[in-house]
Amino acid sequence: MRDLLEAGLHFGHETKWWNPRMRPYIYGSRSGIHIVDLNQTLPLFRDALNFISKLGAEGKTILFVGTKRQAQEVIASEATRVEAFYVNHRWLGGLLTNFQTIRKSIAKFQELRDITENADQGGFSNKAWSRLDKRRRRMEKTLSGIEKMDRLPDAVCIVDPKNEMIAVQEARKLGIPIVAIVDTDCDPDLIDYVIPGNDDALRAIRLFTHRVASAFEDGRQLRGLAAFGADSDGAAPEAASGETADVASREAGSANASSPGPESSNSSRSETTGAVAPGGTAAPSDTPAPTPQAAEAVGAVASSESEDSAPATTG
Repeated sequence: MRDLLEAGLHFGHETKWWNPRMRPYIYGSRSGIHIVDLNQTLPLFRDALNFISKLGAEGKTILFVGTKRQAQEVIASEATRVEAFYVNHRWLGGLLTNFQTIRKSIAKFQELRDITENADQGGFSNKAWSRLDKRRRRMEKTLSGIEKMDRLPDAVCIVDPKNEMIAVQEARKLGIPIVAIVDTDCDPDLIDYVIPGNDDALRAIRLFTHRVASAFEDGRQLRGLAAFGADSDGAAPEAASGETADVASREAGSANASSPGPESSNSSRSETTGAVAPGGTAAPSDTPAPTPQAAEAVGAVASSESEDSAPATTG
C-alpha cells in the first residue's frame, strides 16, 4: 500500500473527464481531481500478478504495450529484462489479428538489417544504401520488440488502454486476456484484469511494469525448478536400482566365500577325525582319548535319555 501511495497511483484525472463505469473504483474527489480507492487496487493488483506468474510457470508469453512518451523507455527496459515482447512506439494495425503479415514485415526488417550492416554496402550506391538504412531504422522502432515473437502472445499488459484502444480491440477479438492499469477516464469493462490507478505518472508506470515483469520472471523460475526436480526424481530410481544390484552382488559373493565346497568339507572332516595312516589305521589326532570313567558316565546318560523318550505302556 505504501508503494502505491508513494508512486502516486491514487491520483486520477479531472472529474470532468471521468468515465462513469469507473465509479466503483473511485474513493472521492479533491480539488477537481478524482482519487482512486487503493483498498480495491491492492487486491486487484495481486490477482493480476498471480495470473502473470501462472503464465510464466506454464511457459507462456506476454506482450507489453505502452506507446505514450513517459512509458516508452520503461516498457522497453522491463520487457528486455525478462525477455518478453513489447511495443513502445506506434502500434501497427493488425499486429494481432493479421499476424502473418506482420511476420513478413519482420522478415523484411531482418533482411534490411543484414544489408545495412554489411561494410561494403552490399553493392548498393550510397543513395540507395542510405534509403534502405532509413527504412530499416523506421521499422526497427516498431518491430524490434516483437522480432522474436513467432506466435500470438498469451496475454497483453497495457499502460493506458484508452490510448491503446486498437490493441485492446484486437486482443478482445482474439480472446487474449488483457492486464491493464486503468485510470478514471477509461472503460474497465474492456479489461480482463483491471488495476485502477494513475496511468500518467512515471513512477506509477514504473511500479506497474516492474511488478508485472518480476511476477512473470518468478513464474518462469518456478517452472525451471519444477523441471529440475522432475529430472532429479527420474534419476533417483535408476541410481537406487544400481545400488541394489551392487549390494546383491556383494552379498552373493560373500555367501559363496562363506559356504564350504566339497573339498573344504572333506578336509575339515579329515582334520576332525584325524588323518588315516598307511596300512588302514587311523593316525593319532591332537584330541586326547577319553578316560574309562568318562566313557561310563556318557553311556549312563545315553541309556537314561532313551528310557525317558520311550512311550509309556499300559498293563
